[in-house]
Amino acid sequence: MKRVDVTYVLLFDEQGENVLMVKNKGKNASYYTLPGGAVETGETLEEAAIREVKEETGLDVEIHGVFSVGEAFFEDRGHHAVFFTFRGIIIGGEINISMPEEIEEITWMDSEKAEDYIHITNTKGLINSKSSVPYLLRKRII
Repeated sequence: MKRVDVTYVLLFDEQGENVLMVKNKGKNASYYTLPGGAVETGETLEEAAIREVKEETGLDVEIHGVFSVGEAFFEDRGHHAVFFTFRGIIIGGEINISMPEEIEEITWMDSEKAEDYIHITNTKGLINSKSSVPYLLRKRII
């Protein structure tokens, strides 16, 4: 199995009630996720999270700790995926679908409804807690 790291960013609106979600075009059906995607070679988790949000939504974000870490085995693809979901805040940019071949919609979704799409097991209500753990980058060690 190939290890694949994936980052997502949990972003709330100014009222703290709705979560920014993207609707991805899938092979069989479209599906909602938080903005995010695969970490590229040589990229930190934080860099990947910021880049993916910008690419998918047009928004500039700042990362404020880790919301959750999860993993899944995709037998059909031969992938062992590790998901790093960060908390973030929007610091600039404008919502814009720059990759219409991948993203069909960007929407603000009620946090309880969004929780159904975030794929975090047994944590109903966790999305509205303000908890996070720090993200620590030890820099490059030679």
